Amino acid sequence: MADPWKPSVTVAAVIERDGSFLLVEEETAEGIRLNQPAGHLDPAESLLAAAARETLEETAFDFTPTQLIGVYLWRNERTDADAATYLRFAFCGELGEHDPARALDHGILRAVWLTREEIAERAAQHRSPLVQRCVDDYLKGVRYPLDLLFTHPSAAAR
Repeated sequence: MADPWKPSVTVAAVIERDGSFLLVEEETAEGIRLNQPAGHLDPAESLLAAAARETLEETAFDFTPTQLIGVYLWRNERTDADAATYLRFAFCGELGEHDPARALDHGILRAVWLTREEIAERAAQHRSPLVQRCVDDYLKGVRYPLDLLFTHPSAAAR
């Protein structure tokens, strides 16, 4: 019996400070790509914990999600080998302390601050079309309360 189809659940942090957004440049099979601090939901992890963890691992900044920007579905069909569907939960929140001595995740080259216009100018380097969409939704003021999300204790770390 074939495995049932399952989208990959991911989280992303849309972090704005003084008109610029925190993004990462990462090495991928397709070359250097630009993305929000983002990654996969791990087993026994809430969506909020995943967003905080991924931001720390990829930027060395603490991050506390305070609002949900949106839930996005995207299918990557760039190559047959990489064809996958992603369900992304994008959050905004409070940026905390930075630890410049902390090593960044494997594949992350650096964290960068870019304006909306600079992000748009680098569209060919976006990891997915969701990079720009999440920034634009944030700038439009799209926000949902976190109590929209529920994590049953059976799904969280014990």
